[in-house]
Amino acid sequence: MGRPQRHPRHQRRADPDPDGSRPALTARPGPLRGARPSPNIWHHTATYEVENRAADPDGRLWAALESLADWRGRDVLDLGCGTGFHLPRFAGTAASVVGVEPHPDLVALARRRTRRLAHVTVTTGMAEAVPLPDASLDVVHARWAYFFGPGSEPGLAELDRVVRRGGTALVVDNDPTRSTFGGWFRRGYPDVDPAAVERFWSTHGWTREPVDMGWRFTSRADLEAVVRIELPTAVAEDVLASHEGLEVDYAVNVWWKRF
Repeated sequence: MGRPQRHPRHQRRADPDPDGSRPALTARPGPLRGARPSPNIWHHTATYEVENRAADPDGRLWAALESLADWRGRDVLDLGCGTGFHLPRFAGTAASVVGVEPHPDLVALARRRTRRLAHVTVTTGMAEAVPLPDASLDVVHARWAYFFGPGSEPGLAELDRVVRRGGTALVVDNDPTRSTFGGWFRRGYPDVDPAAVERFWSTHGWTREPVDMGWRFTSRADLEAVVRIELPTAVAEDVLASHEGLEVDYAVNVWWKRF
């Protein structure tokens, strides 16, 4: 899900690799100065991996992205790539894929995940200062890494710089106005104003594509662990007490723009 910016910056990682095989390095420098903290993936990398596997079980979100941007044979950037979960999917058909992430520990995990993919590179960087040349990209994807709306204008300016004419940017964001998870999100983060977020993207020339993607877990323990890293404690415990099963209906918006 999205990454509400509510906790102090995390400086060290002790979670296992995404595949559980080896521990991540813990002596790396902290995130880049000015990076907006992502307390779910920064603090709970292994649980966030579980969340990624549970999201979009029927491929509806991927189908929407592919309908809006064709990355076959093109150059792709995953902005805020985290541990690189989505990089191999893009690499299946893209000419080149770059992951940019402000947290060095996550960069290390993303590099390890993609080490056998010669046309994938992962580098430390931020949306406000993408470490790539002008007009070097055809598709930019940012999934729950760039949803904060007002205040992210420097990042939008960077997209204007790095995306080629005819290219497309895709930003995946929560839709708090509908779905079970949307209701949970509103309870957990009442300060988020969906109308203001929509005005921000629309004013900057972006179009909304609504998608019902869903969560589907393989165990109740996994569902509970993910809910607890995504919502404030009191809200998480309350919704878990009233929600049964292993699935959650979950609506998102894909904000997209052609350059």
